Amino acid sequence: MAIPRQLPNAITIARIPLAVVFLVLLLIGGTYGIGDITVRWIAAVLFIVAISTDWVDGYLARKYEIVSDFGKLWDPIADKLLTGAGFIGLALLGELSWWLVIIILIREWGITIHRLIVAKEHVVAAAWMGKIKTAVQAVALSWALLPLHVVIGLEPWVLVTAILMIVVLILTVVSGIDYIVAQVRGSRQSS
Repeated sequence: MAIPRQLPNAITIARIPLAVVFLVLLLIGGTYGIGDITVRWIAAVLFIVAISTDWVDGYLARKYEIVSDFGKLWDPIADKLLTGAGFIGLALLGELSWWLVIIILIREWGITIHRLIVAKEHVVAAAWMGKIKTAVQAVALSWALLPLHVVIGLEPWVLVTAILMIVVLILTVVSGIDYIVAQVRGSRQSS
């Protein structure tokens, strides 16, 4: 069965407006039960569906051998917009500390800006450590976004969220360092 060659890229691009819709719903849904809890559930499910498309577009591109430079460049950008919306939204709601969000966003957008700068020379695809970081960010954000505190209680939910976010912070920083080291090695070898 053949699929349209642009389907993986279309899935990638669809994550961009989904990030905006998700953020609006998250902010309407409020925090810790203040606001509309149903909207919070919808926002969380939308995030989970949207972040899951990251796996789908990559799988289709590899399976049908339609990996493109466009996809290699825009897939991480779409991911950063979606996860960035999650981190910023949770910080705006007071559910995550701004210092944690700022460190994560500096790493995420710093590397994204670098990718855009060097895109004319070559496209930098995500490395394995960056993919693991993105997967862990997706799990941690999904947990933090789901209003599970109404089911398991606020204290356990906050504790698990804090532990997951510490793991995310560590992986984000370590994968950022790995990216920088790889780029420095690559530039030395090409010189």
